[in-house]
Amino acid sequence: MKQKVRLSVSDNQGHVVVAPDKFKGSLTAAQAAEHIAAGIRRAAPGTEVRALPVADGGEGTVAAAIAAGFRVVTVKAAGPTGEPVEAVLAVQGETAVIEAAQASGLQLLPGGVKAPLTATSYGTGELVRKALELGCRRLVLGLGGVACTDGGAGMAQALGMRLLDADGEELPPGGAALARLASIDPGPLADTLNGVEVVVASDVDNPLLGERGAPAVYGPQKGATPENVAELDAALAHWADHVAALTGDDMREAPGAGAAGGLGFGAIALLGASLRPGIALLLELLGFDQAVRGARLVVTGEGCLDVQTLHGKAPAGVAEAAAGHGVPVAAVAGLLELSETQWRAAGFAAALSLVELAGPDGDSITRAGELAELAGERLARSFLGAE
Repeated sequence: MKQKVRLSVSDNQGHVVVAPDKFKGSLTAAQAAEHIAAGIRRAAPGTEVRALPVADGGEGTVAAAIAAGFRVVTVKAAGPTGEPVEAVLAVQGETAVIEAAQASGLQLLPGGVKAPLTATSYGTGELVRKALELGCRRLVLGLGGVACTDGGAGMAQALGMRLLDADGEELPPGGAALARLASIDPGPLADTLNGVEVVVASDVDNPLLGERGAPAVYGPQKGATPENVAELDAALAHWADHVAALTGDDMREAPGAGAAGGLGFGAIALLGASLRPGIALLLELLGFDQAVRGARLVVTGEGCLDVQTLHGKAPAGVAEAAAGHGVPVAAVAGLLELSETQWRAAGFAAALSLVELAGPDGDSITRAGELAELAGERLARSFLGAE
């Protein structure tokens, strides 16, 4: 940021919106917003600063909803290998925000031991079930970071669907077991979801199977060997065959079917879900358009501002949404890997790096909060006329 931006007196009436995503490994989105806001207030006393932590549909989605005023609902659910975990969903009126990683996440694997063939999405289904029991009729499902590659089969089982082998016995958890699927008893699933809108927040457009499918692309992250990938791909193909026979629609090639180990497929094919870009959906839920009206500045950010940011990550979504209101947007990042030409083309009027603020001998991880406040101060001086 090379040029000091001065606003006229007539512009000096609005507020500032601070809407960062998490800085992974150092600050949650809420903490980042709090520190940046503190720096702005210190440099420009009396400035109204509205903190609005955001997420792009993955980890931190529920936390962002809670920070925006959704109430917390705690649920005891099955973890990815069946062990009980305490998960949280966010509820406001008839809308529930559900984060699959809360119950089925990689971080919940006991001892960190990965289980690519047997991990299940059953706990995610329990979160969906709890939201329905609370009377929610619009479910927003954030995908990402899950330990399972079961095509959403576990989720469906938690909602009352029975998956049976040739002997009429219920299949055990996990994607590999789907190779033995002989029949599906849908149970009360259709009635349970009658009148319910399910929206998946995801930027992933992968199909369920093949070279770009869930097992091939995401299976290795969950511990799958090449042999496991082939086994899971065949098992999910068998699962997709049965689901298509049940529903009359084959959704294995649907964009996003491969998201979260095939949870996207389960949501689309069995819950009737629609897919929307994660950050756009979250900004709508969090009331960003209302918050940004009349603002003088929006500050967003994330741990690393890089080429991935330009493809649907939270800061780019915030910049695009703010542009519709003619409000300048500044970015704060732990690490800035974009050139000035790139970040300006993405809609940012300024971009600051905590690594650069820390200096050559500084620690931008442990000092992230302090440095985020310093970034807030600098932005206040540049954009708000603070001295």
